Amino acid sequence: MAQKRYLQIYGTMKERIQQGVYGVGSYLPSENELCNIYGMTRTTIRRALDELQREGFIVREHGRGSRVLERRQALGLLAVKGFSEAVGQDVRTRFLQTPVIGPWPSSLPWMPDENERGAPAIFFERLRGVGTDPVMLESNWFSSDGLETILNTPFEEDSFFKTLSSRYLIEVTGSEQELRALHAEDKTAGLLKIKPGEPILHISIRFSTSRPRFFIYSILKCNTAKYPIGNVYKHPI
Repeated sequence: MAQKRYLQIYGTMKERIQQGVYGVGSYLPSENELCNIYGMTRTTIRRALDELQREGFIVREHGRGSRVLERRQALGLLAVKGFSEAVGQDVRTRFLQTPVIGPWPSSLPWMPDENERGAPAIFFERLRGVGTDPVMLESNWFSSDGLETILNTPFEEDSFFKTLSSRYLIEVTGSEQELRALHAEDKTAGLLKIKPGEPILHISIRFSTSRPRFFIYSILKCNTAKYPIGNVYKHPI
């Protein structure tokens, strides 16, 4: 029963972090306060905090308490190297297609299994850039099962992963990646403002998540002439 109690507390606190009750950079109540809030022993509370720290939701600082972390900073999978540091507020994202329900594509590097294909796909596409420089064409697919409300409301802070976390309690936990050098077709070349046939980096990714058998399939087409790509994935859970 002790293990069940600490997992229940861990689950409740995790949900509150995901929903922003405890904001990034803030501190959780002290261990004594948590003992009073949940009516549990310090040992049980510490086990719950240990689990939150193991999964990257908090860091426990000696003499200060448990500080809430921004987990997505450690999940910058194949992000443009130095993107936010180099350009600050000049990062631009434009939807070419807002989320819509439709059929799964006929081919992806990792094909969805029968369970995923039991529901239609949700698809969206964005062009990401720095100022007036387009850098990345991003296409995404995932199962619509239980996520239909994402069609009707904007992403939180323009972040798909943050929206999954706070609204649906789904965390991205890792990825499989396939990289190829390809020549840009006319549409991609036009969007990235390069000549047709110029080389681009083509990245296929299957993101795993905390929801069993729920994956996100992404295809990134990147112009790396000015902004190199770096893999800074640090924290699988």
